[in-house]
Amino acid sequence: MSASLVSIVEVGPRDGFQPIGEFIPTALKALLIDMLYDAGIRRMEATAFVSPRAVPQMADAPQLLAHCATKPGLDIQVLVPSQRQAERALAADARHLAFVLSVSPKHNQSNVLRTPQESVEDFRAIVALLPPDAKIRLNLATSFDCPFDGPVDPAATLNLVEALAKVSAEAEYCLCDTTGRVTPDRVGDLFRSAKERFPQLRHWAFHGHDTYGLGVANALAAFNAGVSVIDSSFGGLGGCPFAPGATGNVATEDLIWTFAKMGVATGIDLSRLLEAADKAATLPGACVGGRVRDALNAQTRREEMA
Repeated sequence: MSASLVSIVEVGPRDGFQPIGEFIPTALKALLIDMLYDAGIRRMEATAFVSPRAVPQMADAPQLLAHCATKPGLDIQVLVPSQRQAERALAADARHLAFVLSVSPKHNQSNVLRTPQESVEDFRAIVALLPPDAKIRLNLATSFDCPFDGPVDPAATLNLVEALAKVSAEAEYCLCDTTGRVTPDRVGDLFRSAKERFPQLRHWAFHGHDTYGLGVANALAAFNAGVSVIDSSFGGLGGCPFAPGATGNVATEDLIWTFAKMGVATGIDLSRLLEAADKAATLPGACVGGRVRDALNAQTRREEMA
């Protein structure tokens, strides 16, 4: 196991900050990004190019993208929900887009005001726009469960992947547990089915929430199904504004601690990551989660009192 490697995508600066009502000063966001980088994070969903009216927290996307560009070796991923926003991101020099669409028609309509098929056509247009040095990821929200309709039929997810695969086999396909209600058996089964059905797709990732305390277990199920790219959020920050009741992503520090105990390398310094998570937990209005940060902080307090 010691030779095993997992790539952590830190999504806190986007998924974690997005639902916070009070605007976080751009300088503070940049400081937290710096702390994550100093902890060893080398891939980050740093912001989103979305309507500032719909998501005011992301209004400073161009400034944050420019700040991140000063960090050597940082793979800067930015979320885009439409062709127009992809054009904005590319004009701001983004070179790794994360296009989001939902398997569930109701959630896709709520989230991006489109049917899934309309989003597939948006994806086709975005792929045509990409410069040669750009990459794209697909975030397939509600791949397992919909906040409006409940469990999603695996066939619906696979059929949407099939439509998208006809557009691009080079994209990274991220199956997302938007509500946190999926269980590890379903995560593993869907990834195995997808990898078997679409052998031409070589890049897979998992994005999960921790609403029911299954974030780490579901991430491990994806990892054991051969998925080496896992999303997480420092301090467990997050919550989807279009998925009522969803808490944050699985906490990055929970994953780092777990993988370290398993002998799986991440390249991330847990102690420095915890410093960033502790600071993020003080953000007004932040929804924090995870277990490892509280446990290790309690251990430190006991040691100081001994």
